[in-house]
Amino acid sequence: MKNTVSKKTPCEILIGKNSVKEAIVAGRNIDSILIASNMRKSSVAGILQKAKDLKVPIKEVATKKLDSLCDNANHQGIIATVSAHRYFSVDDILDVAAQKDEPPFVIVADEIADPHNLGAIIRTAECAGAHGVIISARRSASLSFAVAKVSAGAFEHVKVARVTNIPSVLEVLKDRGLWIYGADMDGRPYCEVDLTGAVALVIGSEGFGLSRLVKKKCDFILSLPQLGKINSLNASVAAGILMYEVARQRLYLGLK
Repeated sequence: MKNTVSKKTPCEILIGKNSVKEAIVAGRNIDSILIASNMRKSSVAGILQKAKDLKVPIKEVATKKLDSLCDNANHQGIIATVSAHRYFSVDDILDVAAQKDEPPFVIVADEIADPHNLGAIIRTAECAGAHGVIISARRSASLSFAVAKVSAGAFEHVKVARVTNIPSVLEVLKDRGLWIYGADMDGRPYCEVDLTGAVALVIGSEGFGLSRLVKKKCDFILSLPQLGKINSLNASVAAGILMYEVARQRLYLGLK
């Protein structure tokens, strides 16, 4: 398979069986594998098994979707989207806090699907002194080149972990001593809450906010005042306000 990269999105999409297989073998940072819903799965069984072993999300899509992504190149029914940067673990993020001798400050993005929102959240997290960002492997934007552009290189300096189950990770963070603060409209005003300890700040999706299970795992729910006629803020804007409240409290209470 000679054509390996989409003309529409250079270095972001790998096209065809051989390209995807070699990328997996080489250890490339693959975000997801897309396969045509009508293709014979046995022809790519080895690729799919390796992807499952590496916990790479596999999605079935219409052939027309692949045609569009590949600019009608011969994709053989399979493509892979490639990360702009490698992922870290939750432990890697907590280790950053330990090395700095600071209470952990972690951002959890609960199904943030818009790459511009995720990129902006990562950029603000780095500026506000967060030790890392946790994102979902499913129904979420990934570390694509679009996210990289919006983040202005921030994930070169802030670690991003991708996990399969956000509620389970929140339990892990609780066990490690973090308090879980979720952002939602029915919460307590954010400026009335002590955010100086070990903090995991959870930001919900653009359309639905915090998912039910994630909200249930939160220790506290924070809200932002809504003084206009629109009843919600953009996810990355809300995240930015709350992140800088954490930073403000830490700075001005002498905890940095």
